Amino acid sequence: MAYIGNIPAESYASFETETFSVSATANYTLSHAVTNENEIRLVINGVVQQPGSGKAYTASGTTLTLSSATVSGDSMYAVYLGRALQTVNPPNASVGTTQLADSSVTNAKIADDAISDEQLDPTVITGQTAETSIASDDLILLSDTSASGALKKMTRANFVSGVGGTNTPNFWIYKSANQSIATNTAVKIAFDSAVIDTGSGLGSNKWTVPSGGAGTYFLTFKYIWFGTWGARIIAYMYKNGSSIFGMQNDKERVDGGVHVNGIVTLAEGDYIEGEVYQDSGSTREIVGGSLWNSLSGFKLL
Repeated sequence: MAYIGNIPAESYASFETETFSVSATANYTLSHAVTNENEIRLVINGVVQQPGSGKAYTASGTTLTLSSATVSGDSMYAVYLGRALQTVNPPNASVGTTQLADSSVTNAKIADDAISDEQLDPTVITGQTAETSIASDDLILLSDTSASGALKKMTRANFVSGVGGTNTPNFWIYKSANQSIATNTAVKIAFDSAVIDTGSGLGSNKWTVPSGGAGTYFLTFKYIWFGTWGARIIAYMYKNGSSIFGMQNDKERVDGGVHVNGIVTLAEGDYIEGEVYQDSGSTREIVGGSLWNSLSGFKLL
């Protein structure tokens, strides 16, 4: 049969039905509260009952009262005429600004994922106030590309903690007292103190990468001497017992020093040491103290 107008969305909504366990009583409890009996259609033994006072039944709230008690073996069900239930989702991009009341798309509703981004027309969330600051417990919406763009929420504090870093671990260790170096001898500096050591890696005269500290590091090893040594002096930086960087000074230089810098990738448990060699012909002293000889570094972001 032809008709005028849009095709009815027959599958879009249905009415909820409740079937009762019947006994010899005129009083029943509804699963859903109603204003009055006109909000339900009651059927007993296949016969639609007439609602109203003095008729087949009355209802208020969750109380259903029959004018005559049922008996064992009767069948009875009710159709909730005021409870149309959604059975399919609105088509994508079908909810536009004309379907929404002013200010209905609140921050709380968005944060609770009450409306998915696929159901909203792209122009719905417009004209929102631009924020100039954000609190640590404010929520940020993220689109999960691994879940077809599903919206997820995260507090600013958690979001910021997952972005960038603080260049840790970082350290600055040194030998607190002078250390003797015999001629024609390479000696590992016995680092025993720390100005900074966020990963607590100082131990056994070296610095060890702590748990969770793997990454790329910028490292510096320096030593200072006073007077004229008249010697070739070389500084080496070691990773796991093998030399990775080295630097030699001018043999005749007075009151000098050497810096060895480098960028290296370190894994958990890798360790860094500093070594000095001199060939002056006699034993020399490397000056102790954080300003004079030290090994330092920090993890790059």
